[in-house]
Parts: sequence; structure tokens; C-alpha cells
Amino acid sequence: MEGAVTALSGEFASVRTGRASTGLLDRVTVEAYGTRTPLNQLATIHAPEPRLITVQPYDRSIMQSIEKAIMESDLGLTPSNDGQTIRLPVPQLTEQRRKEMVKLVHKMAEEGRIAVRNVRRDVLNDLKKAEKEGELSRDELNRAQDEVQKLTDAEVKAIDELMGRKEAEILEV
Repeated sequence: MEGAVTALSGEFASVRTGRASTGLLDRVTVEAYGTRTPLNQLATIHAPEPRLITVQPYDRSIMQSIEKAIMESDLGLTPSNDGQTIRLPVPQLTEQRRKEMVKLVHKMAEEGRIAVRNVRRDVLNDLKKAEKEGELSRDELNRAQDEVQKLTDAEVKAIDELMGRKEAEILEV
């Protein structure tokens, strides 16, 4: 369950908020040297200003591949290349785009909740199987089920808090 919350937190970091963040490029993969490689393994990424991200490739021969990968990503950023560094100006989000981002965050949060519930379902099935095989008494099963439900509720609450913070960050003008 904690893994699902951690994964969701990472996904939230890649959602654009109108402020430059190196986390925006975490999901970008580049076709380089015959394989798809994460951008952060091919270049140094900085956010020197609130509205600018710079990408400085370790090998200038893959500059075009990096630009292409950024253009193909769904980030809505337009790279400008000066031969050594790729600059990505982060435009201000429009009201409509902010609402789309909030919907995306809600969808991601629901997927996280579903992942947590799936873990709960699997654990409950294992507990019931253990009870049928005589490894657990009925009282132990009930206690374990209550404990699993408490853990599930805590993780869902953590997801809701993450979602609320990210939503506030997106809607902040």
C-alpha cells in the first residue's frame, strides 16, 4: 500500500503546475544509442528561474533526440536549442488548462486508491485462505481484517492529502 502512495507521489511530481520543476521531465524518455533512456540519465536538468528549465546533455550528439522526446511528451513545453543547452520556458497555465490538470490529478488519485484497495483484497483473500486451512482462528481473522482496514483507511487518507496539496498547487495563480 505504501508503494502505491509513493508511486502516486512520483506521478504527481510530473504534473505541471505553472512553476518550473525538474520533476516535470522525470517521465520523459529519449531514443538514444538504440534504446529508450530516461532523460535524467542523459543530461543535467536545472530550474534556474521560476519559469525556465534548462537541459544540458552530456553528449551533444543526442541534442536532437532530446528535443524530439520533449516535443512528443504531453507536457506542452517547447524547447529552444542554442547548441549546448536546451531551454524550456514554462508558460503560465490558463484557467482551462488548470482545470484539466486538476481532473488528471483526481484520476491519478483514484488509480492510487484502487491500487491500495487491490492490495487489501489480496491480503484479505490470503487471510481467509489461512483460516480455512486452520492456520488462523476466527477471532484472529477478524482482528487481522480490522487491522488491514485501518491500514487501508490510513493510506487512502494519505492519497487524499497528497491530492489536496497538488490541487492547491495547480490552482495557485
